[in-house]
Amino acid sequence: MSRHGDLDALATAIRAAVARRTGWRETARVVASELERQLPSPSILTAEQRAGDPKTFRSHVLHSEPDGSFSIVALVWRTGQTTRIHDHVTWGAFAVIQGAEHEELFTLDEDGSCLVEAGSTVNATGDISAFAPPGDIHRVRNAGNRTAISIHIYGTDVTRLGSSVRHDYDLPVLPARAAA
Repeated sequence: MSRHGDLDALATAIRAAVARRTGWRETARVVASELERQLPSPSILTAEQRAGDPKTFRSHVLHSEPDGSFSIVALVWRTGQTTRIHDHVTWGAFAVIQGAEHEELFTLDEDGSCLVEAGSTVNATGDISAFAPPGDIHRVRNAGNRTAISIHIYGTDVTRLGSSVRHDYDLPVLPARAAA
């Protein structure tokens, strides 16, 4: 299938999932399932997009639904590139289609003055996940030795918002046991 055919099929599947209007957590779960069924290859991006940028990870909006209900975004990470600790404005789902991404999860402590480590995972090629606020505070980085690429579906029009990020967190981070 062509680059545009893969994207069109994925957008069609997500459109149907979003039309069910089931609430954020369920929508994220169903969209993740559709993403698994319609998982694109890295060739959904041009060779130039797949190369990434030596300075920072890159975001490429591949599709923005005209009614603003979702966007499909590709993130390209060279080795060592990372996000800030952040959360999101809406539900989302993602799949790693090349390489691996290390994700660190956090919660806020009781008074909201510190972040608490809540776990970490390595998402390898083919891994798919879903999330919905609240409770989606994380940081992602490419800790591998090759460029990583992931496809993200967000329940908003990121071209209007500029990003899916709600907050960046610049708070002290406590290990999980220190917060107990």
